[in-house]
Amino acid sequence: MSGDATADNPTADNPLGRERSHLAASRAALRAMREDAESLDIRDVTANWVNAAVLSHQIGERIKALADLSHTPLFFGRLDYLHAPGAEQAEGAEGEQFYIGRRHVHDADGDPMVIDWRAPVSQPFYRASKTDPLDVALRRRFGYTGGDLTAYEDEHLSDPTESAATSKLLQQEIERPRVGPMRDIVATIQPEQDEIVRSGLGGSVCVQGGPGTGKTAVGLHRVAYLLYAHRERLARTGTLVIGPNSSFLHYIEQVLPALGELEVKQATVDDLVAHVEVTGTDDAAAAIVKGDARMADVLRNAVYSHVTLPTEPVMVVRGSRRWRIPAYELEGIVRELLDRGIRYGAAREALPQRIAHVVLVQMERSGEAPDDRVQDAVARNAAVKAAVKAVWPPVDPAKLVLRLLTDADFLAEHAAGILDEDEQREILRTKPVRSVKAARWSAADAVLIDETIDLVQRTHSLGHVVLDEAQDLSPMQYRAVGRRCTTGSATVLGDLAQGTTPWATRSWDEALAHLGKPDAVIEELTAGFRVPTDVITYASRLLPHIAPGLTPVASVRENPGFFDVRQIGDDAGEVVAACEELLRNEGSTGLIAADARVPALAKALTAAGIGHLSPGEETTQETRLTLVPASLAKGLEYDYVVLDEPRAVVDGEPDERTGLRRLYVALTRAVSGLIVTHTAPLPGELA
Repeated sequence: MSGDATADNPTADNPLGRERSHLAASRAALRAMREDAESLDIRDVTANWVNAAVLSHQIGERIKALADLSHTPLFFGRLDYLHAPGAEQAEGAEGEQFYIGRRHVHDADGDPMVIDWRAPVSQPFYRASKTDPLDVALRRRFGYTGGDLTAYEDEHLSDPTESAATSKLLQQEIERPRVGPMRDIVATIQPEQDEIVRSGLGGSVCVQGGPGTGKTAVGLHRVAYLLYAHRERLARTGTLVIGPNSSFLHYIEQVLPALGELEVKQATVDDLVAHVEVTGTDDAAAAIVKGDARMADVLRNAVYSHVTLPTEPVMVVRGSRRWRIPAYELEGIVRELLDRGIRYGAAREALPQRIAHVVLVQMERSGEAPDDRVQDAVARNAAVKAAVKAVWPPVDPAKLVLRLLTDADFLAEHAAGILDEDEQREILRTKPVRSVKAARWSAADAVLIDETIDLVQRTHSLGHVVLDEAQDLSPMQYRAVGRRCTTGSATVLGDLAQGTTPWATRSWDEALAHLGKPDAVIEELTAGFRVPTDVITYASRLLPHIAPGLTPVASVRENPGFFDVRQIGDDAGEVVAACEELLRNEGSTGLIAADARVPALAKALTAAGIGHLSPGEETTQETRLTLVPASLAKGLEYDYVVLDEPRAVVDGEPDERTGLRRLYVALTRAVSGLIVTHTAPLPGELA
């Protein structure tokens, strides 16, 4: 690898100057592309106002996607290919150079000035190596300060005399301090990450990744890649990113727009199932039962218990004629619908048409020639409607779930052989509830209602769903997510060691079965790019106790970072002092503490005159400290972290294993340095 060239040390022919000129020309070309989009006149090409509105929206989105973000480099790399088109393994022309960036940019003649990182010709930027150069002669990485190109670094992949070495610019980009929300990683995607990013739309992928392995970034970049490779299909079917909470979603929300992707929706699982207002909570035992996949069978039994086999015939009167459908024929229709296993509501809608068809057959036998209009009229006949209501009545999902949770006999009838008596008692409400609106619904109840709604009417399926921090979901929550991608694919992201709910995932095979994606490929990321060696080594002491058999993350960072464990007196002032110490460094700082200790720490920070934010609020140069309850720390990263009182973090959870997992999460949020402060003895598992 050649030495890097900087503004102070340009080579004789000033390649850095040429690269800066190309950057300036690329920015000008992007500006021209945006101006062209802004100047489009659609008055003569739209047939009506609806078409005009749609086209105007599409043009507006195109203009937004062409925004030139001043602190986001247009390109971060360059590839020089060896051979001309047609040569084996070659996609570039001999001597031709491709600049790799976040989006495609072309000049006035349509010639590319920057190639989208997702294009096939860009792939060797991430995959090529000395042992397999992929027809690349030279890979050049660029360094930036703000939006200014300040350095470059070359690898001559086809030169056997040049030894392989770690890229300094790559390390600097990975370790660069951050202020604000999560950034994209297009300049630093590693080969094993790129393989997942570019996996096809047809298959689902599950990524097991420890702290700092980049699993969240990989999932988001996979969405961006799929939108590039299958844009028309996903534009029709839709994409969705699901995160654990709104703070996490706010933290990641700028990644896809920075890559020019503006249409991807974001939600939590609670958002997906928000059919009722959640104002109540369950204790752990009740939540575990309600989240168990067996509840799906209980709900199915309860829904279909409303179907009653007919015992009376139906008489349809039309004019002077009467048409009789005997009870045994009605029973045959009902049994056939039940055997087909279609949704309760769809079967209920089909039943009057089936009855009407029997009447039409009788009419034809008697010499009449009825058409579809007659069948529709018979289906709407009062006698048919009354029979359908008696045999297959409508079901209100929320009312049905409320009855299961308040009527012991109704629950016992439909949970027989599925839930034992103790489990039934756990989920039964002890106090009567007047109505659906008066009920204090829990998050687990909302998932049960969502399951019931799907039994009645099929849930709309999307083209691709990304599920992050998946290890904390219950089986019933997996089913809720799976309903949103029954005809599409999924990217599941998580870390079994970071499961912090009593119902946390025990194995990915089990979770994927509940999701409805048992054939998903499971990939494991074990190279840690974001967490310093000393920090991840210390946190990994917990792994044998929280996830035995899981491969520990191995930090690949050259910078060891900063790590210190301090026993302090019973005084929040020393915690504040540790925060002040870390705030002297560039970048963001997080103070993570057990939820119960947050109010006192907030008061101490305010008394010391230190401004601080809540998780999800965007850091600025003026306010770089975030006070984080341990329950909200998952998925977040800070350059520096002060972890307050590990024992309190563990004790804040309902059981020891969940508490140790919560502590593992809190210990692994730091990118550059961690200070652990404690008054109480540390958990023995850290010894």
